[in-house]
Amino acid sequence: MQLLLDENLPKRLKQDFYEHEIYTVRDKQWNGIKNGELLKLLVENSFDALLTYDKNLQYQQNFSKYTITVFVLTAKINQYAELRKLTPQIKAYLSQGQMQSGPVIISL
Repeated sequence: MQLLLDENLPKRLKQDFYEHEIYTVRDKQWNGIKNGELLKLLVENSFDALLTYDKNLQYQQNFSKYTITVFVLTAKINQYAELRKLTPQIKAYLSQGQMQSGPVIISL
């Protein structure tokens, strides 16, 4: 699967998903792109999912326009040591194969 880490996540989180094709926003040179445009780019570039820490994204976008899963990571702090605790839940969801469009809340 092709995954993108939003710019609000530590790039170190990439190493937790080595079995997937994973990029950061910086890798793709999409820094500073607004959420709606970013979602369009993800669809155009055949991404399967976006991982983000932006809890408002799920309320700001009309997900019926996009065929992409957005994992909204919820943790006490936005640091790798805390966020990596969510990795097993994300991997379990990815392993199901069938992905839903829109936000999926991942929390401890």
